[in-house]
Amino acid sequence: MFEFIRTHKRLMQVFLMLLIVPSFVLVGVSSYQSGDAATAVAMVDGRKITQQEWEEAQRQQIDRYRQQMGDQFDQKLFDTPEARQAVLDNLVAERALEAEIKRSHLTVNDATLAQTIAGIDAFKKPDGSFDMEQYKAVLAAQGMSPAMFDARMRRDMALQQLNNAVAGSAFVPRTVAKRLSDVNDQEREVQEMIFPVSDFVAQVKVTDEMVKAYYDKNAALFAVPERAKVEYVVLDAAAVESQVTVSDAEVSDFYSKNQKRFGSPERRTASHILINAPKSASAADKAAAKQKAEAILAEVRANPANFAAIAKAKSQDPGSAEMGGDLGVVEKGAFVPSVEDAIAKLKKGEISGVVESEYGFHIITVTNVVPAAIKSLDEVKGEITAELKAGKMSKKFSELAEVFTDTVYEQSDSLKPVADKLKLTVQTVDNLARTPVAELADAPYNNAKFLQAVFADDSLKNKRNTEAIEAAPSTLIAGRVVEFKPASKRPLEEVAAAIRQRVTVEEAVSLARKAGEAKLAAAKTTGDTAGFAAPVVVSRTKQPTINPTAALAVLKADVSKLPAYVGVEVPGAGYGVYRIGKVSMPAAPDATRRAAEAEQLAGVVGQQEMFGFIEALKQKAKAKITVEQPAKAAAAN
Repeated sequence: MFEFIRTHKRLMQVFLMLLIVPSFVLVGVSSYQSGDAATAVAMVDGRKITQQEWEEAQRQQIDRYRQQMGDQFDQKLFDTPEARQAVLDNLVAERALEAEIKRSHLTVNDATLAQTIAGIDAFKKPDGSFDMEQYKAVLAAQGMSPAMFDARMRRDMALQQLNNAVAGSAFVPRTVAKRLSDVNDQEREVQEMIFPVSDFVAQVKVTDEMVKAYYDKNAALFAVPERAKVEYVVLDAAAVESQVTVSDAEVSDFYSKNQKRFGSPERRTASHILINAPKSASAADKAAAKQKAEAILAEVRANPANFAAIAKAKSQDPGSAEMGGDLGVVEKGAFVPSVEDAIAKLKKGEISGVVESEYGFHIITVTNVVPAAIKSLDEVKGEITAELKAGKMSKKFSELAEVFTDTVYEQSDSLKPVADKLKLTVQTVDNLARTPVAELADAPYNNAKFLQAVFADDSLKNKRNTEAIEAAPSTLIAGRVVEFKPASKRPLEEVAAAIRQRVTVEEAVSLARKAGEAKLAAAKTTGDTAGFAAPVVVSRTKQPTINPTAALAVLKADVSKLPAYVGVEVPGAGYGVYRIGKVSMPAAPDATRRAAEAEQLAGVVGQQEMFGFIEALKQKAKAKITVEQPAKAAAAN
């Protein structure tokens, strides 16, 4: 069990990711709510999960794995009915957990939230301190505001609390963990006797009849699949691009009409110190708070460079005090009017007087001002050219796609007319099979729909053009069979030598097995150890010194009575007989590894407990998938 978990760690991570709700992601499906009119694919606790939310969750999952896996990422692994079903099941589980959190009144306080956000590496400066600018930039890149992110984090942290409460309570009895570790640590002293295949080859006589019988019995081994030589033409972005140009006059005209797009408004960053005095406070409490704020103001003005340190020590705003009062970039509408007005009037480095708001009394400073600016034409020329070209290419592709589709259909006896008309190249591929080949994933002709059209009866018999097939976004392909070779079987005379060699080996293996089984029976009866090699120790925790297949058989063998014997066919070697003479435990078991194994077991049990808990919550929330499950739908098709 431990070996499986270690060996398949990546698989286990993926499985648990699909099973348990992912936490602490920057963007969640809750940020993409759609109206009641949206198509519901599931209902949980009276709330809809819409088609849009499901599709967005699939996109997010693909994006996360693309970032994590880099060049090893293969989108086809996630674009399956099973993967889409897993995402939907995950959304249902997430909503069921949210409903339980609401019922249980689980929450996260402001201080814990601020501390968690400040500890996220993506928001830190090189020196390890929190970077408000980086924080807002990362969120903006994800289409989120700080308020949206705070709400998402509160939710995820509450989910994590619930997960920890359930999974963390799981345990494995010490006796069970010890017994499993004992099995893992057990050492078996074994002697080996190999009967090599090579020793029996000379005894084998392969007749022509044996070769013919093997050929007839294993026809699939000698089948030659159908193949086609195909001409094809492709209409794609590269073909369209050569037919589209953008002039300097067009770029200049676009720039003059859209200058606002290339400008940036004034950006101000500010910090503040807050002394709390809510609306409900008494006049005396407000007066005391104002007096305290004025004293702090005097301290700040006496030493402006210490504003951040003073804010950290004396500000009563839990969201900014730990960050030296940093409010980040001031966005219109983010603060109450009195605070916004004060920030707007200050110059960089200036300190305001005491500013009153509905929350209390503020002391404000502007830490930086970036003036409004508009990029020059030269700076944005490439961007504008690319945008205009993309628009023209899209329009041009639509025009050419219609011509392409009509021409390959109307002049179906050749691809030359469409190639000449649209300035395309007729290409040829040989030995094309009916099914796509993984090694040719990027080739336009390696498309299931195109191959289906190529091997259709009309294409094969009449050598007509296929219809225009969309092999990828903005990519059309049409083909024509030039030559077709039906499925066949390689002639016997062509493969006879290879068959003779294979039958020789199989017969030699059979003879080695018979000799080994005879020795095994004799050893069990007489206990004779003649011919066995010197003893070696085999265990599950060490690299085996004998063949891995044999080692597995030795470790599975019944050792209730010693000596014990086991015979096994050893791949690539012959037949092995193994005498197990001693079973023992290591003198000093690895305590660290045993603790890790116990932790692994507890983790597996915890995940099982969480899975059961989620299933119970689904029933409690009356969860129901209202759309046909994608895996079943695919099977039905």
